[in-house]
Amino acid sequence: MTAAAPQAAEILERIIGAASGLVVLDSPDALALIGQFRAVARNTGQAMYLWQPDTGLGSLRDAHVRVPDCQRLGSALRYMQQSMHFGIYFLVGLELPLSAMDATLLRQLARMPKEHLRRVVLIDVPAALAEHLGDLTVRLNSKDSSSKRLRLRDGRWLV
Repeated sequence: MTAAAPQAAEILERIIGAASGLVVLDSPDALALIGQFRAVARNTGQAMYLWQPDTGLGSLRDAHVRVPDCQRLGSALRYMQQSMHFGIYFLVGLELPLSAMDATLLRQLARMPKEHLRRVVLIDVPAALAEHLGDLTVRLNSKDSSSKRLRLRDGRWLV
């Protein structure tokens, strides 16, 4: 794993532990963060997918594997909603205005039951969209680090 992959693994733990199915992730360098998630997906075998407007929905683990009929955002969101297995779906490049159907699908994904563990992660979305989704989302920042948590080392607590 690369040196930056532990940061991605820690962010991934926070995404999985989020109270909502919809996570807004702010990052100063989204492309580098996606590269780190790709490395984690390859090393751990996690089911992680990336949606971009120009390429559609594809696997992070296998870069050449695309999900059929998921080029448009609405189709990709319906796929995420109907999928019965664990998955983390990263959405990059969302632009306003969203259609009413896309906004409704995002709200439904945020309210999904806990039995079907899937997370939809919106990376670097416009502030207006994050405000529109409001309390349905959990906001995370990639600059937050686990070093702020206390850890026990050799009988002493470290920051």
